[in-house]
Amino acid sequence: MACASSLIVEDNFLCAICLDVFTKPVAIPCGHTFCRDCITGHWETRKPLFQCPLCKKEYSAMPELCVNTVLDHASEKVKKTIQERSCNTREEAGSGNVLCGICTGTKLKATKSCLMCFVSYCDAHLEPHLRVSTLKKHKLINPVQDLESRICKKHDEALELFCRVDRLFICKVCKDGDYKAHKIVSVEEEADMRKALLGMEKKEMDQMIEAHQQKLQEIQHSVEASGNNAAKALAQSKHVMTALVDYIRRSQAELSEVIQTKQKKTEEETAGFIKELQGEIVQIKQKNAELDQVCGIDDPFEFLERFLSRNFDPPQVKDWSEMTLNSDQFTVQGLLMKLEATVTREIRLLCDPDLKKMQRYAVDVTLDPDTANPSLVVSEDGKEVKCGDRKRNVPDKPERFDHVLNILAKESFSSGKFYYEVQVKEKTQWDLGVTNQSINRKGDIRLSPKNGYWTIWLRKGNEFTANAGPAINLHVREMPQKVGVFVDYEEGQVSFYDVDARAQIFCFTECNFTERLFPYFGPCGHDSGKNLAPLIITPVKFNC
Repeated sequence: MACASSLIVEDNFLCAICLDVFTKPVAIPCGHTFCRDCITGHWETRKPLFQCPLCKKEYSAMPELCVNTVLDHASEKVKKTIQERSCNTREEAGSGNVLCGICTGTKLKATKSCLMCFVSYCDAHLEPHLRVSTLKKHKLINPVQDLESRICKKHDEALELFCRVDRLFICKVCKDGDYKAHKIVSVEEEADMRKALLGMEKKEMDQMIEAHQQKLQEIQHSVEASGNNAAKALAQSKHVMTALVDYIRRSQAELSEVIQTKQKKTEEETAGFIKELQGEIVQIKQKNAELDQVCGIDDPFEFLERFLSRNFDPPQVKDWSEMTLNSDQFTVQGLLMKLEATVTREIRLLCDPDLKKMQRYAVDVTLDPDTANPSLVVSEDGKEVKCGDRKRNVPDKPERFDHVLNILAKESFSSGKFYYEVQVKEKTQWDLGVTNQSINRKGDIRLSPKNGYWTIWLRKGNEFTANAGPAINLHVREMPQKVGVFVDYEEGQVSFYDVDARAQIFCFTECNFTERLFPYFGPCGHDSGKNLAPLIITPVKFNC
């Protein structure tokens, strides 16, 4: 944008008639200069009067026009300068800038718009509004492109006021008319108030951004810490498992050596016993042969003679009747089986490698609405159940639970193995397991294997229990989000798993199943709005 001094210089090269830079400037006798075409055209319309447009001096005939060659040359340079500047000005206008409405030829960027004149002004043309007392009273605003939008279409007055009732811009005439009883403020006052509100809202947004950024940092730090902990856990698990396997291998070697040593000692001891027994057997056989010889004499005289001449004392041998060998000293199968069961149980609580095999027995389980307590809501696909806001008006069928918030699956099983998974995420209370077909479904119910229920449950968000009769408190590293249920009918086994951790939660063993088994679900009540999430039967994803 040109400065004020440059504009003043350019004004010296402006024709007073066309208000543009001189084109072929000519001077008349009074000394004033105009464009040749401008002054001749001006006089053509006013014949026979020839008057100077500026000083009003009159001439009886058309004065002689003298070309001002110096001014003509300078005007051409000014035109070139303005043309070059015009390119930059057009770029500013194209970028959304408001241009001065008074500038002729090349228009400069406006700095203010007047709501009284409905014109936008550059710094140079705004000067009268800053100097003339009458113009000082005009309403100046930051330049706007569409000044017509600031004019009341009904009264052609400036929209200087704002109606807070109708949320509309109005003029002073509107205020005294239809909006007389409304709350009216100036546009500036309303804008200041709105800016203050936006400022407060922005402050809240800034605080929210800061809080979110802090939470983001916390999460990022948690992820980093989790990664470090995971790496430590992997390293520790590898170290512990390697040490455990090595210890078991060394124990196996040690046990083998102990067994072999004992066996060798036993063999050495028994070899002596055998040798001694064999020697005594020889003695006994010799004595027995002598007796056979005497007993074989038929002549009584000879028999007595031989009998009386021989020594028939019994052979000197040990009494072996009380002697026994301990063959049970190598019976370690029971201890080894107990050791295997203990180690397996502890490892399964940490991470069960057999869960993948159990997942291969996955079955499609669907909830049976005919068994659902009237307060329960079952999804159309039969995969979700939760406690509703009120009891439903449903038939009281024999298979329906009428008091407790329970429901069974449509599918039942009387042999083999089966597995299914249930999402318990965002719940503080739930029951899961399997039941006999003949269970009582009316009134209050006590969950235990004795009553035909093999279940676990969660209460108060952190009380985990196996309903084994008596109940067993369960301890887990973290509350499961998805529970897997595995049943081996023939083995009499019901196992529960934390699917995400792949760890066993609890296992009922030595169960004597004689009836059909039904998957059992209890979503429980709302728990003061904390237990609104449903139980969801989810597809089993095999972890190959």
